[in-house]
Amino acid sequence: MDLTPDPLVVQLRRALRTGLAGVPARTGLHGAPVTDGAFGPTRAVLDALGAADFERPASAGGLGLGLTAGVLVSEELGRAACGNSYRADAMAADTGGPAGAALAGLEALPVGSGPTAIPRAGGWELTGTVTVDDAGPGPLLVATRADGEPVLVAVSRDATGVGVEAGSWPPAVRFEATPVTTADVLGPLDDSPTGPLARARLRQAAYLLGIADGAHRIAVEYAGFRRQFGTRLRDLPAVSFPLARAMVALRATRAAVYRGAWLVDSEPDAVGTAPVVALAMAAETARDVVRSGMQSCGVRAMTAELGLHRYFRLAAAESVRYGDPAALWRTVGAERMRTARRAAAGTELPVVATGRP
Repeated sequence: MDLTPDPLVVQLRRALRTGLAGVPARTGLHGAPVTDGAFGPTRAVLDALGAADFERPASAGGLGLGLTAGVLVSEELGRAACGNSYRADAMAADTGGPAGAALAGLEALPVGSGPTAIPRAGGWELTGTVTVDDAGPGPLLVATRADGEPVLVAVSRDATGVGVEAGSWPPAVRFEATPVTTADVLGPLDDSPTGPLARARLRQAAYLLGIADGAHRIAVEYAGFRRQFGTRLRDLPAVSFPLARAMVALRATRAAVYRGAWLVDSEPDAVGTAPVVALAMAAETARDVVRSGMQSCGVRAMTAELGLHRYFRLAAAESVRYGDPAALWRTVGAERMRTARRAAAGTELPVVATGRP
């Protein structure tokens, strides 16, 4: 992995920040902190930059920039505390789903069942309530388990038994014996290292990384000019040390996220559990960094003055949208144990550590 900054990535990041800086912030203390979904305010920015073509292969008319570009888009959306209108379209492109869809039920992975899929003639009936990206009118891409295996199914918003609860945030969708057929199944959501779920996890990890980075930036700026006890807040060890530790966590998480994306693009045979590790790490980093930023800024963090409350509420919802971090770490641990047992049995060569002791 080449750590030298790519000039194209630098330009793309700059263009995204410039465009997202013009998106009006929802600074209200009540209601949804962002406008999400296919028709949200970030849509114009992404369309102007042609973000839909970033990950699409050149053979299909895209730019062929790989998952690294998609990860970058998600990170900048989180950094600006904007809704993520990119992830659903990217997932739809990976699975052949309809454009303008919203994702639902991914919080049930890697454990749980999400909506219950009861077998029926020609398909299943979905029953249950899950969170959804967007309460708008577009179709739904729902993660569920059919015959015990996680799959992604396309469901029309006006299908029988579908009800969207838009009054809460994040919004939820309720299924009551909603019929789906085998033709509605877009594909499996297995643990394939380069499959749709792995790619979606890395995009979500980058979004969480951006949320943490945006909150940290606000906290550092505020602590740099706010004075208390005759000095800047940033010069007080009780404030500066947590902010410094947060910076270390951010850099470590960024390395994990972009390494995972690079592996998917360049070394697919070596991906392993990198997407799951990146997502679990980013979820915990977002929670910890946003919390320390709130504490550093005191009561002003909970007002509309700084806007930190938006990052706090985003981190609380987004850190579990693709699965609880504890469950993700258990998945990583179980896979490491299986690898060690296979190596001990002689069916797989052990991985030799290359770093210094």
